[in-house]
Amino acid sequence: MFGKWFDKLKKALKPTKTGFFKFFAKDENVWDEVEEAFINTDVGIETALKIIEELRNSSIKPEGIRAALKKKISSIIGTQGSPLNFPSGMPAIFLFIGVNGSGKTTTIGKLAFKLKNEGRSILIAAADTYRAAAIPQLEEWAKRCGVEILKQQEGADPGAIVYDAMDAAIARGIDVVLIDTAGRLHTKHHLVREIKKIREICEKKLPGAPHETLLVLDAVSGQNGLIQAQNFLESVGISGIVLTKLDGTAKGGIIISIADKLKLPVKLVGVGEGLEDIGEFDPVEFVEALFEEE
Repeated sequence: MFGKWFDKLKKALKPTKTGFFKFFAKDENVWDEVEEAFINTDVGIETALKIIEELRNSSIKPEGIRAALKKKISSIIGTQGSPLNFPSGMPAIFLFIGVNGSGKTTTIGKLAFKLKNEGRSILIAAADTYRAAAIPQLEEWAKRCGVEILKQQEGADPGAIVYDAMDAAIARGIDVVLIDTAGRLHTKHHLVREIKKIREICEKKLPGAPHETLLVLDAVSGQNGLIQAQNFLESVGISGIVLTKLDGTAKGGIIISIADKLKLPVKLVGVGEGLEDIGEFDPVEFVEALFEEE
């Protein structure tokens, strides 16, 4: 039914799955154990209590909890993925935001590799001119993937880089522009203003751009990541989430919390360190990987 990517996803979710289903003692304490498992896997207390209350009120027997949980989680995250937006007749402009250390630069590199292998031409715009190592890291990824990069010196105006990158993409018929930005917290007001300026430049050059504004979250950050997402959503706007390092944590339940509390789609997930360890998020695959019996 599923392919190689599903096998990678299953492997990445194994720590989450172990934490999720280690309860299932068929006794009167089962709901306490379900709640503990939800919290340990970072489903979040509010979402966890809401799910548990609904299931308890439906008088489900302990042996039916697994099937009921699967159905309920599917209803929360949906059964349809949210693919990346590739407009026709113009370059797709993807803007990446997120705090330093979330895996933003690595995500851009892996996505560039993925999209190039799908037959698309790629231009990376190195608009993170604040962090000293950002430009060399992106250059290395561009070289590794065999894609173009547009850059200036450290400290250059990020807006000017984005403008030039979009000009180049339009002139050369580039399919996708991947824009890196400085790692920022929502409390850094000058950097928030900068991201708004970049969005305005994109819109001015190409109506409807950026076609994706993707917040890169480290799955290990758990509920802290959810707070980040809420703040970025309110301050600059987000079209979707990229969840990285899913293989390095038992907190994969954050996907359920994101869907329940933010109503935002998870667009991409990272499941390892390899070039091919990124893929579009499929909620059906996620639920199957989480609930598949060993």
